[in-house]
Amino acid sequence: MSYSFLVDVHLGVIAAGQPDPDDAIAAAIDGLAGVAIRSAPRDISLTAASTLATLDRSGPCRLTDLAEIEGVAQPSMTTLVTGLERAGLAERRPSPDDGRVVLVALTPAGADYLRARRRAGSSAFADLIGKLPPGQARSLADAIPAMNQLRDLDGARRAASVAATSARAAERPGRGSPP
Repeated sequence: MSYSFLVDVHLGVIAAGQPDPDDAIAAAIDGLAGVAIRSAPRDISLTAASTLATLDRSGPCRLTDLAEIEGVAQPSMTTLVTGLERAGLAERRPSPDDGRVVLVALTPAGADYLRARRRAGSSAFADLIGKLPPGQARSLADAIPAMNQLRDLDGARRAASVAATSARAAERPGRGSPP
């Protein structure tokens, strides 16, 4: 995708037959996601890193909720969390609301790990942005509010998923709060 196309998208001057601007923007962001993934440390799986990020955003979660949010089977999440526990990045703890319920929580070492991982990704992007012509770098700076809003919208969507999953779990027989 060319810079002039992005300018045309920004100005709303898309010629007939050109890709949908939303699709073009989404494709560009998807390509950048690949850059972020390739720049991140590879000492844990992407699912493990995503699970840590979910715990960072949402706070302690039931294992079943984490499995649903991350799109994996519960036995796979159990194995993943056990590995995160052994690495000192996550811990299991009883729910303060119901001692029968076990929650998975991020440890301080897990929070430190996430910060380091995010710094590595940010550093890779900063190096690339430094190679852009000044006008393109300014365009990216102008897009920061929109990019932050996209991140916040995704966070809200994921939080709603956690809440819905927790509500369903509370409704299951033998789960939820004691009578």
